[in-house]
Amino acid sequence: MIPRTWMFIPGSDEKKLKKVQQLCADVFIYDLEDAVSPEGKKDARALVRKYIKANQEKENFIRINGFHTPYFYDDLLDLIDSGLTGIVLPKAETKEEIMSLDHILVERESKRNLNKGQIKIVPLIESALGLYNSYEIASASQRVQQLAFGSMDYAFDIKAIITKDAHELLYARSHLVVTSRAAGVGPPIDTVYVDIKNHKGFLAETQLVKELGFQGKLIIHPDQVDLVNQVFAPNPEEIEEAERIVRAFEQALAKGEGVLQLEGKMIDLPIVERAKRTLQSVNLYQL
Repeated sequence: MIPRTWMFIPGSDEKKLKKVQQLCADVFIYDLEDAVSPEGKKDARALVRKYIKANQEKENFIRINGFHTPYFYDDLLDLIDSGLTGIVLPKAETKEEIMSLDHILVERESKRNLNKGQIKIVPLIESALGLYNSYEIASASQRVQQLAFGSMDYAFDIKAIITKDAHELLYARSHLVVTSRAAGVGPPIDTVYVDIKNHKGFLAETQLVKELGFQGKLIIHPDQVDLVNQVFAPNPEEIEEAERIVRAFEQALAKGEGVLQLEGKMIDLPIVERAKRTLQSVNLYQL
C-alpha cells in the first residue's frame, strides 16, 4: 500500500513523541531539522531513538539535517540502527547527494549487521535546482521509492509569492509527477498545508494534488490524517463507476467486441486499467 499520510513529529518535543503510539498516520517523520534548535540536536537524536525503538510497529522515518550541515553525519550514526524505516533528506538537489547517502548507508548497514538496502530514502525537493534534477535524484538509488515536495523553501528560492490557490506551485507539482513516473518510483508526496484550522482549504488542496497524480501528503497535525485518507481513498461514487467500467469491459471481451462504450462514452484500455486500480485500492485501504 502506498502511504497517504506522512506526519511530522518534532524530534525535541517529548510530549508529541509520546502521542505517536495513539496516532494512525501511515508514516511518522521524526524531524531533526527545522523543528530542532542547533543546541537541541543531540538531545533530540536521543529522544527520537528512544521513541522509534518504542514504536517498531509503525513506519518510522527521520528528517535528518541537510547534506552540507554539521549535523548530517551525527544524525545518521546515532539513528541508523534504531529500527527506522527510512530517511527524509531535506533540500535534495543532486544525484551525487543521494549516491553519497546511499554509500554511507551501505557501509553502516554492514557494520551494524542490518539488511543491505533496508533503509529507504525520500528526497525532499525544495529548490529550483532540486526540481530541475528531480529525475536524476529519483533515479540515483534503489532506496528512493518516492519524492516529496517542500513548497515554502521552493517558493522562497524561486522568489514566488505564496497565494491562496497556490497556482505558483502548479508547475513544480506537475513536474514532480512526471519525473517520478519517468524514473519508475512511486507517486510523489505533496507539501505541508500550514493553515491547520482551514479544513476546507486543506481538502481542496489535497483533492487538487490527487488529480495531478500525487498519492500522499506531508502533514503536521492529527486532524489532517483522516482528511488526507478520505481524499486519497476512492469514494463510493468512484468505486461504483469503476465497477461498472470493469463489468462492461469483461462483457465486451466475452462477446468479442473490440470497442466499448458506456453511458455514451468511449472506454479504452487506460480507463479500464485505472478502474481496476481503483478497485484494488478498495482492498488495500480496507474500505
